[in-house]
Amino acid sequence: MLTPQNSVVAIIDIQPQMVFGVASADRQSIIDANLVFAKAARAFGVPTVLSGVESSSFSGALLPQLQAVFPDHTPIERSSMNAWDDADFQRAILATGRRNLVLAGLWTETCVALPTVQALHDGFNVFVVEDACGDVSELAHRNAMQRVVQAGAKPVTALSVMLEWQRDWAIRETYDAVVDIVKTHCGAYGVGLEYATTMVHGGATTPWPPYTPRLVAGVPT
Repeated sequence: MLTPQNSVVAIIDIQPQMVFGVASADRQSIIDANLVFAKAARAFGVPTVLSGVESSSFSGALLPQLQAVFPDHTPIERSSMNAWDDADFQRAILATGRRNLVLAGLWTETCVALPTVQALHDGFNVFVVEDACGDVSELAHRNAMQRVVQAGAKPVTALSVMLEWQRDWAIRETYDAVVDIVKTHCGAYGVGLEYATTMVHGGATTPWPPYTPRLVAGVPT
């Protein structure tokens, strides 16, 4: 079982150019799944390694909404498609001393499948967060997932990982964080929690910061 104490997270190449190339699933859903995954890792204190490939020459910076979850993390910059070939990336994973590697990235057939197969070979248990991954076609994504599963990886989803880390709703330290992530990013599940809070339990609606449009100074509103 995954716990916050035995897991290490890697989020690989969630960058604009890589998102542009995704055709295997809805891009916004993939972004939301990565935010669920990243925020859960932050909430549970799971060591997290961020990495990007050719950021300045091709792929662009890590998506800002993802970087905002880890404002103090500098993504490991690579030229290699296989993150496991990068000494800094591998060193960061090994430094945690943890053997359950939970990872997501773009694209599935290269930036996810290749480090997964090599990490399995090197003795890690690898969990691929499938809904936080995507590829240039459904076929490419499906074949990649078949490859990593045949190699011994476990397919999971961002929500399933978060709930496995939570494990028990009686654990109050992370309860509110989990509920907030669900309400923000998990569609009907989040709406259902909001409904239960207000209509069943008589609680207050979830507070949201007031929206302030970003406008050019001097332009009348």
